[in-house]
Amino acid sequence: MITTVNPATQKEIKDYPLLTVAEVDQLLSLNHDTYLNWKNFSISERGDLFLKLAHLLRERMDELALLITSEMGKILRESKAEIEKCAWLCEYYAEHTASLLNTEAMTSDASTCYVRFDPLGTVFALMPWNFPFWQVFRAAVPTMMAGNTFVLRHARNVLGCGEAIQSLFLEAGFPKNSFTNLNISIELAEHVIAHPAVCGVTLTGSARAGKSVAAVAGKYLKKCVLELGGSDPFIVLNDADLNTSCSTGVGSRMLNAGQVCISAKRFIVEQGVYNDFIQEHKRLLENLVVGDPTNPATHMGPMARMDLVEQLEKQINESISMGATLVTGGHRIHQQQLYFQPTLLTNVTPEMPVFKEETFGPVSVIVPAKNAEDAVRIANHTNMGLGASIWTNNLKLAEEMALKIEAGAVFINGMTKSDPRIPFGGIKQSGFGRELGSYGIKEFLNVKTVWIK
Repeated sequence: MITTVNPATQKEIKDYPLLTVAEVDQLLSLNHDTYLNWKNFSISERGDLFLKLAHLLRERMDELALLITSEMGKILRESKAEIEKCAWLCEYYAEHTASLLNTEAMTSDASTCYVRFDPLGTVFALMPWNFPFWQVFRAAVPTMMAGNTFVLRHARNVLGCGEAIQSLFLEAGFPKNSFTNLNISIELAEHVIAHPAVCGVTLTGSARAGKSVAAVAGKYLKKCVLELGGSDPFIVLNDADLNTSCSTGVGSRMLNAGQVCISAKRFIVEQGVYNDFIQEHKRLLENLVVGDPTNPATHMGPMARMDLVEQLEKQINESISMGATLVTGGHRIHQQQLYFQPTLLTNVTPEMPVFKEETFGPVSVIVPAKNAEDAVRIANHTNMGLGASIWTNNLKLAEEMALKIEAGAVFINGMTKSDPRIPFGGIKQSGFGRELGSYGIKEFLNVKTVWIK
């Protein structure tokens, strides 16, 4: 039995029984049987169902957003934006999948040669809590539009979101068992991956979890896609618009109480604007309202769990003991609760935890750079590589820097973000494979060559 708890109030929400091995096997078999039918639906037929799902998401936005907020603490405004983004994703793939999966003519010694894209079966997803709808939809929508079926193991603190998503698919008219929510312990994950019906596995989570899933997927020769978080650099050069870059950076870092994989985490600022950037960053952080996530005046709600708060405190305190300067914040607002002050650290060096580890909470780190070349060096001084952001009016220089930055995406004069139209994913310890765009939809497909003479 797992009990979900509201992080803002510390009150229990609901108890969820865990499935037995026999129940899991039955559901996986039913999901596979549904796949045999679902794969024969035309892309247009699948798209019509996803358009209905998009309509339902918008129609139920208020109640779904409140569910997200109650289970993991995101402020209501951000929860509604998450639901809207899921609806947009459904509409994007409903409209574009046919063109994304067109057969491709190939040149060979055959009279006719082409590549087509065929579904593989059931895809198993282990999804996190920080975007409990978006992360699931980001994986499920392209996977299912391509003809696969989907099985979800959601994070233990957002099980209500997992059940709600399954109900939405059913209400939209999807075949029963095409989207299957499994409330299972993490110990059963290997059993699911090993099941003959499962053709691949996708995970969003920590590097440790990614290594474990990749090892199991390799053991059973199953394809996997891993998105494992990041320590994204946010580079500000001397000629950048200081107000825009700083306000965007603070918005990126403090979104979802800092619990975002692809948010700005290491601010690397050229020396000419370094002190001004610190002062403006501090001012913006201290003006943020932290409190009840259902209150429209609130900018930031609680963190999702106590273990996350404790880990963040440990990273901050160890870094301060190694010489970092605490400019503002650094503590819980209420000792027994999950609200944490927006925090800023300077005089940070690469060996400190707040630089070399992913900080999953409202903590900004500002590091000086001598010039653009030095900024790239500092940006790459990490074992992660999810996203990066560069701020400058010199676009030619920015593009040259982007070529050298080791990350899955580089945004110039913009906040790093996921978008249905473009591929999303990382390199190094941030994982491999891609979601979204034309690349993401093809991850769990058979790229089949047809040769005719």
